[in-house]
Amino acid sequence: MSTDPTPPDAWAYETAAVQTAIPRGLGETIGFPIHAAAAFQFDTLEEAQQEFQVNDGLSYARLQNPTVRALETRISALEGGAATVAVSTGQAATLTSILSVCRAGDHVVSASSLFGGTTGMLNNILPLMGITATLVPGTPEAIAGAMQDNTRLVWAEMISNPAGDVPDIAALAGIAHSHGALLAIDNTCGGVGYLCRPLEHGADIVSQSLTKWAGGHGTVLGGSVTVGTRHDLGRNPIYTDGGEQSVLKVRGDHALAWRQRWLGAHQIGMTLAPHSAFLIAHGLETLGLRLRRESETALALAQWLRAHEKVGRVSYPGLPDHPSHANAMRQLPRGQGAVMAFEVPDPAAFLSRVRVLRIAPNLGDVRTLVVHPWTTTHGRVPEAARYAAGVTPTTIRMSVGVEDLEDLKADIEQAL
Repeated sequence: MSTDPTPPDAWAYETAAVQTAIPRGLGETIGFPIHAAAAFQFDTLEEAQQEFQVNDGLSYARLQNPTVRALETRISALEGGAATVAVSTGQAATLTSILSVCRAGDHVVSASSLFGGTTGMLNNILPLMGITATLVPGTPEAIAGAMQDNTRLVWAEMISNPAGDVPDIAALAGIAHSHGALLAIDNTCGGVGYLCRPLEHGADIVSQSLTKWAGGHGTVLGGSVTVGTRHDLGRNPIYTDGGEQSVLKVRGDHALAWRQRWLGAHQIGMTLAPHSAFLIAHGLETLGLRLRRESETALALAQWLRAHEKVGRVSYPGLPDHPSHANAMRQLPRGQGAVMAFEVPDPAAFLSRVRVLRIAPNLGDVRTLVVHPWTTTHGRVPEAARYAAGVTPTTIRMSVGVEDLEDLKADIEQAL
């Protein structure tokens, strides 16, 4: 097997998306093979003992699988990260991210404009583990005001769902780091590094749902957590307790990535199946092409909807009147994403009449999808939290696909 001499960090996104983790050589496959295996063999007792101590090879498929590993390598390249662990869903990625730096008695500060599932986890699940969370507007001032002595993590979404809020990553990173905490960004709507690479702006952890733009075709569930190399764990007792035997001393620069795999895959078992990894890897190969077109179409639709007499408030960060427009233009130069929210007088009537748009609770599909967040994705979230997330009873969330712009306009027009 030969190795391409061109370093991956010199490749453009579109090149890295199709070339990373595919070996060259006689008889090598041109795509990812699916390794359907539950366990892997050793030649000797000593080999098995060493692997179970360091966990950097192949032993049991809950920890590592060649297909999943290839996908993780590709995601790291696209996000500009040092290591990635792929897990079964985006929700699993969120839990892995939080538990990698938090334990009972710790605290999380999060922007309140969030995906409903994340809000539920912060408010309902983490307290069962003794971890508290404070949700505030995602401004640097509000985040700074909510920090506590036991805050270990600051959380925000890159292009929040569905309000379209875009955090100032560098500012939030500065606040987190000044308190000895880390900054985690849910980059689902950032498209696996295509629209934004949060690590380059100062984030420490990038969590995302691979179900969305990475998969891209509504056929697979998955999630991932990616880390860089610049995070400081020196003030987190999870990593420093134990002196010379502490996780930080034993694992060094790999401590955060090791704990995330140990938690998400080894201990909790939120393992991504190899066939799912295969489908996601295929989706990544066209992500840049799809998201570029979807972002262009979304901007055109947002501009058109804002001027429509039958449409109320339109929320899209590419519009100059959006509160996050300045942050979006600075951090999202390739486009401001494919998700928007708009208000219609009668959501039920509107949704009953769509013929091109599909009613489905997903994002990042090649098809344009709409949903009524008030009664679905955010339906179990307390009313005040729904409003804080940019959701009202008349809100329609739309994830723009790759269809023709004029066909989408015509369908929305007749549905209105």
